[in-house]
Amino acid sequence: SASVSGEIGVYWAQSRPTAPNVSILEFHMKNCLKSLVVLSVSLSFAMPAFAQEAGGGTNLLSALALPLLLLLIFYFLLIRPQQRRQKQHREMVEGVKRGDTVVSSGGLIGKVTKVADNELHVEIAENVRVKIVRGMVADVRAKGQPVEDKK
Repeated sequence: SASVSGEIGVYWAQSRPTAPNVSILEFHMKNCLKSLVVLSVSLSFAMPAFAQEAGGGTNLLSALALPLLLLLIFYFLLIRPQQRRQKQHREMVEGVKRGDTVVSSGGLIGKVTKVADNELHVEIAENVRVKIVRGMVADVRAKGQPVEDKK
């Protein structure tokens, strides 16, 4: 029981993203993709061995068809949409100007009072100003745009 919990703890410690800008979901999607590619490649090389035992032969194209198909599916369903979201976020953050209302990833909502190279000075209450790193801005609202009520 102790060794099993120790192994789970080691797995958990190794399954965390190390880069600061990588989300946990993106990290696990990439690990899942790597596992599926390894599995499909190993299956594609195992299938010709079984086919040769049965008397039939396969070529390299049919052996690599499954891994290539999986890579295409993952690219169009996971990787490309993630890149598109990152590009939209980057453009949104670069377009922040004085007077915009921003929402930080920590949940602070405030009005931008000063824009620096990598920092924003945000007023979150009357005479309360904080500095926020540009990358931590989750949403930018136009001047006077109301908060959306999601139910």
